[in-house]
Amino acid sequence: MTTGRAATRDERWLALGLWVLAFGALWATEAAVGFTRDESVYFHAGESYARWFQQLFRDPARALTDTAIVRAWDFNHEHPVLMKVLFGLSHLLFHDTLGWMRSAAAFRLPAFAMAALVPALTFLMGSAVYGRTVGLFAALSFLLVPRHYFNAELACFDMPIAAMWLLVVYAFWRALEDRNWGVLCGIFFGLALCTKHNALFLPFVLAPFALWRAWDTSEGRPEVRASLWRVLGLFAAVAVLYGLLVVSLGPEGFQRKFFLLSPHTLLFVILAVGSLGMLHVLNQVHAPTALALLPMATMAVCGPILFYLHWPYLWHAPVERTAWYLNFHATHNHYAWFYLGKLLREPPFPLAYVVVKTALTVPTSLFVPMVTGWGVLAGRTVLSLFERTRPLVRAPSMAEVLVGVHAVASILIISHPNVPHFGGVKHWLPSMPFLGILAGVAVTRGCEALVERLRTRWPGLSLAAVAAPVFALLMLPALIGLVRVFPYGTSFYSELAGGVPGAASLGMQRQFWSSNVTAVLPWINEHAPRNARVFLHEVNGYSFRDYQRNGMLRSDLRPGGLFDSDVAAYQYHQEFREYEFELWQAYGTRTPVTGLYLDETPQVVVYQRR
Repeated sequence: MTTGRAATRDERWLALGLWVLAFGALWATEAAVGFTRDESVYFHAGESYARWFQQLFRDPARALTDTAIVRAWDFNHEHPVLMKVLFGLSHLLFHDTLGWMRSAAAFRLPAFAMAALVPALTFLMGSAVYGRTVGLFAALSFLLVPRHYFNAELACFDMPIAAMWLLVVYAFWRALEDRNWGVLCGIFFGLALCTKHNALFLPFVLAPFALWRAWDTSEGRPEVRASLWRVLGLFAAVAVLYGLLVVSLGPEGFQRKFFLLSPHTLLFVILAVGSLGMLHVLNQVHAPTALALLPMATMAVCGPILFYLHWPYLWHAPVERTAWYLNFHATHNHYAWFYLGKLLREPPFPLAYVVVKTALTVPTSLFVPMVTGWGVLAGRTVLSLFERTRPLVRAPSMAEVLVGVHAVASILIISHPNVPHFGGVKHWLPSMPFLGILAGVAVTRGCEALVERLRTRWPGLSLAAVAAPVFALLMLPALIGLVRVFPYGTSFYSELAGGVPGAASLGMQRQFWSSNVTAVLPWINEHAPRNARVFLHEVNGYSFRDYQRNGMLRSDLRPGGLFDSDVAAYQYHQEFREYEFELWQAYGTRTPVTGLYLDETPQVVVYQRR
């Protein structure tokens, strides 16, 4: 449990192998996965951004004008663009230019690369903190969770931000012993901000550990403690001055007067130069304390700079457009969601929603070790706080507490009753690799205890001989569930829910995002009249186009509505139950012609006009 331990050569090779295995599996199976509403929007955005880069090479003067930038980058400007740029450039290269891949695969390629980082980084983190056996269990089990695998297939941001979150935490931990990783932590944080707004919470869950480490290393050194207070005082002073500017100018005035040569920019420069300069001096006096604070300084400096530079849409109006972006997510609209027989439309949402949803969607053989591992760590932490109970347990290291906090950080954020609850499990994916590590701890400790018991009969018994079959036994139900439900990942429910039928009886959301429609597209292609109008419920115009240009839907078919269509594929949603009744009236029949039924549970039903 050495703080910030570097990976060994063997561990780096194993991590690379895990990345290749995950990337290959995702690439080999992506053709079966349908297009979610958001994903097709990101396809379109990526193409728009890629065309701007083409213009930038042809006519840079015109491309850099605000008019040209807004024309190309205004679409979907509610999200940062790092991943969408990668999607678009990948599509431009591998589909448009080289013709090596179908359109959707070319868009998704960067998403596979990012998702494959999660098992590799999980292994490195788990191995360094707890040992390779723990790291392997966490890494191998992560993508066996059907909903994780489904999200990993998509050209979206949820799995990439989980990878970036994990990467920032790993870099932060390594930075406690290595200055280079302190710089990398700031760069990775900036890239995380460029991936999705979830990264804004990272400083709040990392700063306490930096302060803990700095306070601990400076104990008994008055001159070092004084330097620590000076660094903290600089951050506090800049924060107070920014607050005074907001109060004195008002929010709108603060935005209008925030430009290149303004007090606002000067404060940022003072913070950047001052903090890094102070840490340089502190490093000469006491390197461990400087190392502890370095990640927070580089995050404060690199984060805003990289966020601004990566997004051309911000270049001509950075403050106004960033404020719009932050306000969009602070006031995000609420989507209706079916949960335990109740249609959730507006806050306050149930406090236990995230925990219950996780319990019902993670295979039970993996969920139980997750709860066990986190519960044991939390119990050890609490008991170690009190003098009477401290001798009873081994106090957790800072690395263990770091893992435990991040195992629940995004879960606690989303659990707030006023935060929008939709999208299945995607919003708290950053917690899942850390929960996987703690699950690996619980399973490995159990295997070690079993080995000790069995060695009385077989003295030469190794841990691997016991762990391998135990791992296989625990992961097999997840693998079976993944294979059975694939590619309809949003429909998966665990054994605790009673599977897909049990979840329907509980009143849970059966599926969402419209991607399950791929199950009925072959029937529609075969039976729909030529030039027919087709109503694909929950499939937006971009997705309809993408199904056609990827050869999954006949090119002569046209999108239609409830009442002017010839064929309709209704996706079962409690929110839209009236749609099916209206189809009965419009089509003159209540009998579906085909559909998608998972374990006899209706997911998509198709009607054809008489």
